[in-house]
Amino acid sequence: MIKLPDREEFIFSLKSFVGAMMALYLAFRIGLPRPFWAPLTAYVVSQPLAGAVRSKALYRVIGTIIGALAIVTLIPTFVNYTGMFALVMGGWFGFCLFMSLMDRTPRSYAFLLGGYTVGFVAMPALADMSTFNISGIFDVALARSEEIILGVLCSTLVHSLVLPKGIGSVILKRLDQVLSDGQQWVNNILTSAKTGGESRMDINKLALIITELRIMSTHLPYDTDNVRWTSNIVRSMQDRFSTLVPVLSAIEDRLHVLYNSNQGTLPDEWQKLLTDISDWIARGAEDDRPENAIRLRRRIDRIIPVLNSESHWEDMLLANLGTELYRLVDICEDCFDLRRKVDIGLKGEMPPNEMREPKVSTMTLYVDRKLALSSAFATAMSMIVSCLFWAASGWPTGFAAPMMAGMYCMFFSTFDNPVPILKTQFYCTLLSSPVSGIYLLWLLPSAHSFEMLMLLLAPFLIWFGTYLSKPATAVKVIPFMFTVLATLTMFDMDSANMTSYINSQISQAIGVGSAAIFMAIFRTASVDSLIRRLVHSIWEDISRLGYAVRAPSVVAVTVKMVDGISLLAPRLALATKTGMADHPGVMAATNILSDLRVGLNMTRLLRTETKLEHQNLSVRPVLERLSEYYRHEKKTRDVATEGLLDEIDMTLYRMANATGPHLQQSQAIAALTGIRRDLFPDALPYSPSSVSFRHAENIRQQPPDKTPNNP
Repeated sequence: MIKLPDREEFIFSLKSFVGAMMALYLAFRIGLPRPFWAPLTAYVVSQPLAGAVRSKALYRVIGTIIGALAIVTLIPTFVNYTGMFALVMGGWFGFCLFMSLMDRTPRSYAFLLGGYTVGFVAMPALADMSTFNISGIFDVALARSEEIILGVLCSTLVHSLVLPKGIGSVILKRLDQVLSDGQQWVNNILTSAKTGGESRMDINKLALIITELRIMSTHLPYDTDNVRWTSNIVRSMQDRFSTLVPVLSAIEDRLHVLYNSNQGTLPDEWQKLLTDISDWIARGAEDDRPENAIRLRRRIDRIIPVLNSESHWEDMLLANLGTELYRLVDICEDCFDLRRKVDIGLKGEMPPNEMREPKVSTMTLYVDRKLALSSAFATAMSMIVSCLFWAASGWPTGFAAPMMAGMYCMFFSTFDNPVPILKTQFYCTLLSSPVSGIYLLWLLPSAHSFEMLMLLLAPFLIWFGTYLSKPATAVKVIPFMFTVLATLTMFDMDSANMTSYINSQISQAIGVGSAAIFMAIFRTASVDSLIRRLVHSIWEDISRLGYAVRAPSVVAVTVKMVDGISLLAPRLALATKTGMADHPGVMAATNILSDLRVGLNMTRLLRTETKLEHQNLSVRPVLERLSEYYRHEKKTRDVATEGLLDEIDMTLYRMANATGPHLQQSQAIAALTGIRRDLFPDALPYSPSSVSFRHAENIRQQPPDKTPNNP
């Protein structure tokens, strides 16, 4: 049963149609040589959200200019050398795709456009070499750029002025949902004596939503709502959400251990504190009295046990729990304060300190360079082979093969396995052939006025345009609809005849098939290998912390690792669904949250290192030992070694026995306690007596100093 479009989908389709027809009309009036390029471009940049249209329009214009510059530079230089031309085209497409995959934000669209604009503009110009003029390639690049930019501007104008749907409202709704879910999750953790493993999937889901929000919010400065004035605040709020993930998971784990060791109860003062924190967080941004958070922090400071040489494991766990609760109060207070600033921005006012609000760059997000290189290589090979096939065959309309091959490789290279979706694109392209033929050979020649042309295009474009607003349906509609629009450009080229039409359809099908084949050969990767590679990247980042000269930002480290968890979440779900739960990569990813907490505690140790050195206390040996473990040992062993446990225990012992300022020692002990618990959850509890015995044995086993005394 065909589902009829709803009101929002119909309005979006109608606006897209108006923008496309405006672009087509102006292209005719201005006298551009290929006017049908303008409506095609107008549909390419159409998005349901006005902010996304504006940002995509900007990046498309930048990409078009980059592509035009590449055309006037590369084509005249290599057009007379077939082999070199194929290599250069393949290299350009591969380079642009690689640069695009290195940036996971919408900015990557500029590199994507810079790549396939060369194919779309240059390939048709080379269809008939007998009439090709090298000196005229600048005019071709300029004309195509004008047609593309005209389509971009018309689409942007319509979507921005006619019933604009702001992206800000969508982002705020997501932010409030994350805030509400976080409040509910905090309540479940702090007020329940039983903590199970079910919330781990909630953490994965939360990490996924946070990363989606981070990428979506890059459109926010281009939005039509007042919320665009608070884009820095929104991104800072997302950073705070990221820090919630390891803090809440650590609190959940520590409470689980403490409840189990105390028959499901905690001391009354701790239990009362947990309840009060939960009540305060439940009130959310409505509680704008800072003294409430101050009181909670003071209570945490009062009940955290003072650690010394006689402190046992439970005291250290309580100290670690107290520091995590302290961070929870800080993070939630920041989130509530930032949310109130967003409300100020919605009123059209500039929130205080908006421009100075610290935020983590989106360039810190994880990218899979090996996957990007294989995608770029597959695209380059597809372009090279298609170009050589076109040149060897002497087939004038064969230009569509490399053009479509490069474009489809670039479009779907972000998928873990692009082959199934490319097969779908191939079938949809074939299905569009009859519709393309009807419009090109029958309906278009019958239109003797622009009004008649609009009436002929309206049923097809408006109906199928309603399916472009949703990714689930757009995947199948885009090849069907855009292939028809691209075929109409043959009318501009004076090749609207049956012979040219059949040849162009065959050439397009060859191009899409070539993309699927080369992606299947060079780009396929199992879910297990993708998970393993990402997990190893996270471990590598953790290993670098032990040798860091300066302590990195805890928020920046958290944002990047939470982004890694967000990438792992859907792949782990797929691996579990397909029966791959026992594969090495999947098993390595199951405890990635513990690794995240270890990395953050290493960062916190680094931040105390300088002050501890003044007391002749060093955390560098244990940090370097942890780095070596994550760099080498963890990739070959399932559990950490006893030597690492001894190193952590000895460092804990030295910290607890040292005299001096209490604050830095307490912070270091809390961090070391968290590392010990996360790396050795099944180890015997820390005991100062057993560690002191091992410490004495180590001293006794050291060789005596045989350096002779000076006379």
